[in-house]
Amino acid sequence: MKELRFSLVAFALAALFGQTAALAQCDTWTGKPFEEEATNAHVLYRGIVNGKTVADLEQLSAEEFNIAYENWKKAYEMAPAADGQRPSHYSDGRDLLKVLYNKSSDAEEKKQLGEQIMNLYAQEIECYKNEAFLLGRKGYDMFYMPEYGYRQATYDALKAALDKGGKDAEYILLEPMAQVLVYFFKTNKVGQEEAQQIYTKLEEVAEHNIANNSSYGEYYEAAKARMDSHFKEIEDQVFDCGYFRKKLMPQYEENPNDLEVVKYVYVKLRQQGCDTTETFMIDLRTNYEQMAKIINDSLELVRRERNPCYDATQLQKEGDYDLALSRYQECLDADSEMDDEGRAQIYYSIASIQLYRKNNAGAALSAARKAASLRSGWGRPYLLIGDSYAKLGRNCDDWTSRLAILAAMEKYRYAKSVDGDVAEDADKRLGQYYDAMPARQDGFMRGVKEGQSVSVGCGIGESVTVRFKD
Repeated sequence: MKELRFSLVAFALAALFGQTAALAQCDTWTGKPFEEEATNAHVLYRGIVNGKTVADLEQLSAEEFNIAYENWKKAYEMAPAADGQRPSHYSDGRDLLKVLYNKSSDAEEKKQLGEQIMNLYAQEIECYKNEAFLLGRKGYDMFYMPEYGYRQATYDALKAALDKGGKDAEYILLEPMAQVLVYFFKTNKVGQEEAQQIYTKLEEVAEHNIANNSSYGEYYEAAKARMDSHFKEIEDQVFDCGYFRKKLMPQYEENPNDLEVVKYVYVKLRQQGCDTTETFMIDLRTNYEQMAKIINDSLELVRRERNPCYDATQLQKEGDYDLALSRYQECLDADSEMDDEGRAQIYYSIASIQLYRKNNAGAALSAARKAASLRSGWGRPYLLIGDSYAKLGRNCDDWTSRLAILAAMEKYRYAKSVDGDVAEDADKRLGQYYDAMPARQDGFMRGVKEGQSVSVGCGIGESVTVRFKD
């Protein structure tokens, strides 16, 4: 029975609006024979609907709603424009029809009810001329009706309301216009230029009313926030530097000491085409770099204080070798779970400082041998061991010095045999020391033959196979 009743209502409405269209839609009851009858119907239904929202009307009993609806229909049929001083037959009619629309489950019936709601907007515009306001309300209603929704007619109605209303357009227009515009842009129904123009108009409406509308400023502010959240989906594609500068610079000005804010604003503006030579962009970058340096320096100090391994490497780069050695040792003592490769690297660094910066070949030799023992297939410690032998040999007699060179050369050859990455460095060293090898005559005088194994002193503590340079 409920579906039948609604179907009959829709059928009756189609006949009613067809009949009204045949009459003058701005007719009033003033001076008409039926004035009293129309006035009574008007007063009766208004007594029920006055001050109620659509949601309130949906809570009426079926009997009370039918009384309101039937008397509205009667008053509207006799005098669509009432007494010519009030548009209530149109606005109340829309609310009553929305109740029927919301309760209907029949697609065709909802379509007819939707059309009648739109007709009442058109008639009120014709008779009472409040076009900007009514187009906004019409577009808003269309957006939330599936029969219209994201269609061209909805876009056109909302756009017309924005054009007609200007800065006085209602806040309810902002969000649906934004949503439809985003959809139209993504589906290539509007281009970048039109999207920019409409957003600019919407933004002007919102900002004007936020600043000047004491009654509804907060509503415009909330609507703008929702509008912007929808536009965020396409803003990178639609807007240029000017838009983002206007949007983001206030954030920067409010938080000039927040590194993340400054970084985000600068990077975003640069991505959106802002000229990096502009004064505001230079200021942003300079501020960011200064803050980043301060923060990084602070973090660096903390890191170096807490991490002796890292601090030691930095001290070595800075040339503070004594403190670097101390921190390397602290690193070895503190980190008991360090793997062999890590410890090998630290011992190599210690050996490097001792040999090349502190001229302590003995200490270098000890550290280099530890590095070599901890990491197989790594040639650099053996190069350093060879360099240590050569340096130790300089403090010995000529024959022992030349034997030290042989020991060094054996380490260079071994280094490149296990690690191809050091082959070039090893060959350079070998080339430098060929002339420093023992002479055959010196070996003859000592009773030493080529190929013989001989112990090397001078703190080297190894034996070498004798080779002569001639």
